[in-house]
Amino acid sequence: MLHHLDHLVLTVSDLEATTRFYSDVLGLEVRTFGDGRTALHGPGWKINLHEAAAPIAPHAAAPTPGSADLCFIVDRALDDVVRVLAGADVPVELGPVDRTGSSGPLRSVYVRDPDGNLVELSVQV
Repeated sequence: MLHHLDHLVLTVSDLEATTRFYSDVLGLEVRTFGDGRTALHGPGWKINLHEAAAPIAPHAAAPTPGSADLCFIVDRALDDVVRVLAGADVPVELGPVDRTGSSGPLRSVYVRDPDGNLVELSVQV
């Protein structure tokens, strides 16, 4: 019945810090929609951002900054990703390590966004 993921929602404590991280470091496009809401766009999907101080209804039962664990497939070599992260002063928490994704084996590094969400950046191997 399900076909693909359209969007997900991250609850954030600091909208500016979050948009800087995901746009400046990871390359997502920041767009404003609706009545001033903010989204981060990737190829064929988006992440809507809800500020913890003013969650938008309906929302998760317990919207909490830092409670997400996300995995993104990157479009470049993992060594290049690590260099970009280092240049942005984003420490790699773990990796490179081997993992299993929805389509098979991955090689991944893990970082944290400004709210402490775990962000896995992976190449398919």
